[in-house]
Amino acid sequence: MLIAQCLRTNWLGVACSMLILFSGASLFSQEKSSAWEKYQQRVEVVTQMPGLAAFWDFVQRQDGIDGGGRFVALTADSQTPQFPLEPRNISRDFWQDGPEATMADFPLMGRGPFGQAIQFSTPKALNELPVLMIPRAEMHDTPLDVKGPGKSVSMVVWLIYQQGGHAIAGLWHEGTDTKKSKPPKPAVIERGHRQYCIFAGLGAKNGASAAHVSENGLASFGDIYARHLSVTPDRMQQVKLKASAKELDAGWLTVGMVFDNEEKTVTSYLNGQAKEYWAENPEKDRFYRHLARAWRQAKLAQTPGQQPGEDPNFPTDQYYSPPEETPLAEEVLSETGDKRVLLRSYPYTKVQMTQVRTTSGKFKDSNNFQLKAVKANPYWFGHDLYSAPSPEEGSPFTIGRVIHSNRHPTLSAWIGGVAVYAEALTSEQMKTLSNLGKKSDPEAIGILHLKAIQEK
Repeated sequence: MLIAQCLRTNWLGVACSMLILFSGASLFSQEKSSAWEKYQQRVEVVTQMPGLAAFWDFVQRQDGIDGGGRFVALTADSQTPQFPLEPRNISRDFWQDGPEATMADFPLMGRGPFGQAIQFSTPKALNELPVLMIPRAEMHDTPLDVKGPGKSVSMVVWLIYQQGGHAIAGLWHEGTDTKKSKPPKPAVIERGHRQYCIFAGLGAKNGASAAHVSENGLASFGDIYARHLSVTPDRMQQVKLKASAKELDAGWLTVGMVFDNEEKTVTSYLNGQAKEYWAENPEKDRFYRHLARAWRQAKLAQTPGQQPGEDPNFPTDQYYSPPEETPLAEEVLSETGDKRVLLRSYPYTKVQMTQVRTTSGKFKDSNNFQLKAVKANPYWFGHDLYSAPSPEEGSPFTIGRVIHSNRHPTLSAWIGGVAVYAEALTSEQMKTLSNLGKKSDPEAIGILHLKAIQEK
């Protein structure tokens, strides 16, 4: 496969430059530079993965790779919109306070895994929250809008992580109606419209790679926030804010997510690896305690009659009930004359069960049980992704931030590539994407310079 550059008119009727993959002889007879060849090779690996919805390498722009227009995505075919990223100020849009965002709000590195990177950092002021956005009306029901029955999604982001635990990229509108929002409250109030998004760990493990998904666009388990989240056990390499060019170049890494609808799992990746992770004692965990409550309420509801601790008002559609038909392992923790305590291990949970001896002399399960651990990677998610019926009821796709009800710092990072696939990629495919630009694993990603690419 070779890559040629051509000029075409996109779906909005705007002339733009993009890369088209094709088989056969090259249209270029001139000698190509090493940087251009490496760029072509890396882009081809990303775009040839199955299910490509969009890939922003921050080299391609609406007015060509030499221009200064909006960044556009490479897509699977010419019928798919290029998804130009629009600079927006969240404070201006929802608090009606602050300047209009421009491309100047996103400093450029001039180099990166594909040749360019954009910076997101602590806002200069509360009313300056620049974000790169595709408005919902421009991507509703497109391949990027992964949702509904049977649909899976994968995403990989190339970045240098510096600080913060919030959103990196995705379809995630947290809503501006959260009761805990700090004053002044937003002037524009909207409910949440969540689908899928990669975060930098959040409260589950700040600085890790985390994947958030939602079945209803709203909150989870009776809490005010969404809580369906997978997270890696390891944190991202952190590069200091005032790092040298050498330190920045050594700090490139990848984060990724795969929601496999068939397997009903959400998996977080860090540098191409999806390490297993169990959140211990979730009832006391800041993030997973809401899940633990939803799991307990589901268990109590299985027993006829009102049980001690059962909340009759708990929403039944918010129960957390991963498969627990047959334990993978069972360990006796203690046993006395009339009582036995077991630890049962299931695919996604570890449950401590107290059994009591019956009059027949056999042990029987009681309602004295406890969730000792929940698997946070991969995480069980027994739903489809939220399917917005109209553009007004869906989230925009954003990079660097998401819409939410507070105006605090969220993420400091350089982002050099975002790829989304409307398919569940395999672990090997995720590793292949993470290893782009490396001579060996786990070597640092090789850097390409935009100027060298432009020279071809």
